[in-house]
Amino acid sequence: MANHQRVDDLFSGFSFDSPAGYGAFLKAHARAVMPLEQLAMPDAPRLPHLMEDLTALGERMPDPLPVEGQGGEAFRWGALYALEGSRLGGAMLERRVPPGLPRAYLSSVHGKGGWIAFQDALDRAADGGGDAWIDDAIRGAEAAFALFAAGAAAEQVGTRG
Repeated sequence: MANHQRVDDLFSGFSFDSPAGYGAFLKAHARAVMPLEQLAMPDAPRLPHLMEDLTALGERMPDPLPVEGQGGEAFRWGALYALEGSRLGGAMLERRVPPGLPRAYLSSVHGKGGWIAFQDALDRAADGGGDAWIDDAIRGAEAAFALFAAGAAAEQVGTRG
């Protein structure tokens, strides 16, 4: 919960009022989404949508951040939990995007019942894994939140002037 709040706080500093501010937000996400999607292998990757939006803004894809730590299947599920959970926030954030700016990434949300289906799949994957599985999944989620936080920090530094 604390990791999630920290990431929310960092991303609340981005302004969507201009293409430059919105582009910085998208680049911050891209820095994290690139390595996370490679690690977590989501069923519906959003990186193509990020690339589409950045291109529409005349921005280039930033360099990806390295994933700190690695683990097994549970680590992957933990990272996927944070990655898929970010879709929920995207639905809320899309409302802040001014008309005329691209929104493919933020509008790439779960279909009806998609988040519940993901949670059910996560529960099935964890079934019988015990405390070690849960601990590894938590490490994966923490690594994902750390990537989002690092991406936000990198782009906020880059937009100060």
